[in-house]
Amino acid sequence: MGALVTLPSHFEEPVDRPYRRAEMAEDTVIKSRSRIAAYVALTKPRIIELLLVTTVPTMVVAERGMPSLWLILVTLVGGTLAAGGANAVNMYIDRDIDRLMKRTRRRPLVTGEIAPRNALVFALGLEVAAFVELWLLVNPLSALLAMSATLFYVFVYTIWLKRTSSSNIVIGGAAGAVPVLVGWAAVTGSLGLAPLVLFAIIFYWTPPHFWALAIRYREDYAAADVPMLPVVTSFAATARRIVIYTVVLWAVSLLFWPVGGMGHLYLASAIVLGGIFTWHATQLARHGTPERAMRLFGWSITYVTLLFSAMAIDQLLPR
Repeated sequence: MGALVTLPSHFEEPVDRPYRRAEMAEDTVIKSRSRIAAYVALTKPRIIELLLVTTVPTMVVAERGMPSLWLILVTLVGGTLAAGGANAVNMYIDRDIDRLMKRTRRRPLVTGEIAPRNALVFALGLEVAAFVELWLLVNPLSALLAMSATLFYVFVYTIWLKRTSSSNIVIGGAAGAVPVLVGWAAVTGSLGLAPLVLFAIIFYWTPPHFWALAIRYREDYAAADVPMLPVVTSFAATARRIVIYTVVLWAVSLLFWPVGGMGHLYLASAIVLGGIFTWHATQLARHGTPERAMRLFGWSITYVTLLFSAMAIDQLLPR
């Protein structure tokens, strides 16, 4: 890859103390974790939590009320297995570059806690279990959607785009938006315009969410020769792209109000939460520091959690 664009000097500052303490604590956890915990770590449970946060509210909106607890449970189990398997395959493929990045060098395949072959068998087993469980206990459409997300994440994002294109997370991030389609299909057995708008919300949320993290770990991605946007372009260009995607996200979240037949609680929440997200994005553009980037990253998680929670509450409240 060609010469890298240099970011402003404040991006060369050393990692601050809270991050050092977090790394030391993580080292201690890794030394003491069991084999079971190492396999759980392969599935990237924190990412799965975020995916599931969007699935249940989507099911509530599709049902126009609370779906059966059994349907929620089996859908979440299938989604967890599918996402966990995809994440484990991702770790298997990326184990070479994970060794080069401080953020990922404690993963089980890098530390040697799990052999690569065992990790791959584990991942494929999760995918088979997910497909069978969703097909038999939910419906075939949900199973096919979950499998399509895995295939897209592995072959399009991990194998093709991640190491070759600065648009990797824009296109590849579509896999992370599929769980809302799975949740909708689990309830209705079909798709339509409303779930596609929900898909668009997650699709446009993913780039600013991930680019903020990539700004913080720019040196990691540069060391691994991964062309994340903050590595291959200037900070100003990255921040400008973050603001654009955030504004589009705000607009799409408002579009869901009429398309999804939502109430005033959702509309007010989408206005306020989108406004705060945009404020964080513009602040990052004005004051480009790793700390600002991590504030945006943290808010992006809060944003999607609150937006989808408001979505569910809106449908559960009496009209």
